[in-house]
Amino acid sequence: MDDVDEYMVKHRNIFLVYLFSIITLGIYALYWTVSTKKEMNGLGAKIPTAWLLIIPIANIYWMYKYCEGFATVVKKDNNTILWFLLYMLVGIVMPALVQSELNKLAQA
Repeated sequence: MDDVDEYMVKHRNIFLVYLFSIITLGIYALYWTVSTKKEMNGLGAKIPTAWLLIIPIANIYWMYKYCEGFATVVKKDNNTILWFLLYMLVGIVMPALVQSELNKLAQA
């Protein structure tokens, strides 16, 4: 894979992210999460391998690191705890929030 492709942030339709996640019974949601992790790592985040998602307890750590990456390189508000609590309490809204911010970066 070309290094330039890794740093590209892809514009995605938020409605389709949810629709495809429902149609595929959550498989697309996992794919989307891994894809956005790669994009955020390309921007400078330090989110570990997505294999941690399938390991109990380690997946909580992974979600924290994902939220940390989002807060530092995408949102740039360094509010990791807020984003992590939001993800844990009302996780259904996080794809919309994350993709909305990534779409802003994709347009820039």
